[in-house]
Amino acid sequence: MEEKITLKKLAKDPGCLTEYDPNAMEYQDALKWIKQFIEPVNQTITIPIRDSLGKILSEDIYSPIDVPNYDNSAMDGFVFYQPEENSPTSLDVIGLEFAGKSLNKNILPGQALQIMTGARIPKGGNTVVPIELVTFEDNKISINKTSKVGANIRKIGEDVKKGELILKKGKLIRPSEIGLLSSLGHSKVNVYRQIRVAFFSTGDEVVEVGNILKVGQVYDSNNHTIEAMLKSIGADIINLRIIPDDKKKIKESLLSIADDVDVIITSGGVSVGAADYMKEVLNDIGEVLFWKLSIKPGRPLAYGKINQTHYFGLPGNPVASMVSFYQIVQPQLKVLMGEFNYQPPPLLEVKTSETIFKKPGRMEFQRGVLFQRNNEWLVKPTGHQGSAILSSMSQANCFIVLGIHENSIDCGGIVNVQLMEGFI
Repeated sequence: MEEKITLKKLAKDPGCLTEYDPNAMEYQDALKWIKQFIEPVNQTITIPIRDSLGKILSEDIYSPIDVPNYDNSAMDGFVFYQPEENSPTSLDVIGLEFAGKSLNKNILPGQALQIMTGARIPKGGNTVVPIELVTFEDNKISINKTSKVGANIRKIGEDVKKGELILKKGKLIRPSEIGLLSSLGHSKVNVYRQIRVAFFSTGDEVVEVGNILKVGQVYDSNNHTIEAMLKSIGADIINLRIIPDDKKKIKESLLSIADDVDVIITSGGVSVGAADYMKEVLNDIGEVLFWKLSIKPGRPLAYGKINQTHYFGLPGNPVASMVSFYQIVQPQLKVLMGEFNYQPPPLLEVKTSETIFKKPGRMEFQRGVLFQRNNEWLVKPTGHQGSAILSSMSQANCFIVLGIHENSIDCGGIVNVQLMEGFI
């Protein structure tokens, strides 16, 4: 879609594009539409690299040095001069070279220097033979197996060359990036600031964990789950806990926080029940892109904006709330955080170990167990796939992703699988 459609225009005239339907949107269409309204935060901060895990780089990183910055030995052994022909079989050992120290000795033909891993290659040496491949006695070595010229030497700049672009803006900082940055001498790094996310649950039947349940009440598992999912991606969170099914209080809560955060997430209240006020409130104080998606679980799902703040309305059922967060919300939060090249876990083709039941009409994210049997990877559903069966999420290690037009899959059929580990 080349023309960028404003959310305000869609909210006022939802019929302005024939393929746009806020009440029956398919999964891929929803991602395509939201993408038009998501841009990374533009504020950056400078932090020590020790504190940068999980943050997003806000600048390109070029190497100020060569890594390694000198030729060094890749293993413990003996360094010597290896001619192209007539390889020596016996050498005089003239000393021992440690990493971080140097004897400043030159190696002449017929000589060898015992050398430790990481130690500098002295002048005259061009090959290292591992200590396991020599016989060492009376300051002489006999080489039992000839090495190629240049073997077991790490050359200057072999890992990283000075001036080379090593990390691009928008890169998620993992332990490996911290190691790479520190190997270049970086003590601090520029990153995008944390996004601020406010969230709350709605419903008169929902009560805080720790209270005694009355008839008709349920514990608020969604609030704790959403908090954990937000923490796992490094968001700065504001937890408003539970807001009752009261239109005025919902409106006041949204308006009170909207200008102080980047995103608001709610769970419950976006369905069609008599007490589901969220749609009415959002139409009054904001703009809404869609209310329903053709996915299971997670049909009642909303995205919109309140002023400049993004709003995601998750379903009230616990599994539907988690699936919707992972499949719809988290990718958008990653982009807001600055990880604009974020890709969700890839789909893997796996054989089923039993029949998987499905009706066409909605894309499904069934909870599955990926396991190995007789050296073959197989997948099976966790059991009943109801959107309130939260234990199915705990038992699962993957999503079984079934297309909107797919029917049931027979035992032995091939399905797409997405590892949950990639979301966490």
